[in-house]
Amino acid sequence: MSFSDTVETSWQFPRTPRTAGSARSLLREQLAAWRITGDAVDAAELLLSELVANAIRHANAPGGDELGVRLAYGDGMLRVEVSDTDSRHPEPRVAEADDEGGRGLFLVSALSERWGCDPRRHGAGKTVWVELKTR
Repeated sequence: MSFSDTVETSWQFPRTPRTAGSARSLLREQLAAWRITGDAVDAAELLLSELVANAIRHANAPGGDELGVRLAYGDGMLRVEVSDTDSRHPEPRVAEADDEGGRGLFLVSALSERWGCDPRRHGAGKTVWVELKTR
């Protein structure tokens, strides 16, 4: 993502079940400050929740007690990132009709312009990211 006038913010959270709610609250505040409204806010909130839930549920690396969340905004695009210390990349799977999980990455794919996973910028692990249009 290369924005001409990008603004960004980031936070660190403990890997606990309450993290998703805390992250969503900060996301809403930040998007309001950036004057992002409407469907983009709802989509960003859902995408962030899914990425955080996946990191809490599946990232079991030593020293992995924290998650990083980063938002970047510019040129009508919002990037949401969640970083953890587990280097395993997420893989979509086919969920059976009666499965209670396994559909999250299909939701991520459907709601975002694009998504991916890269090595973490600083330290071990990965960053899973999504990009979505805000207008």
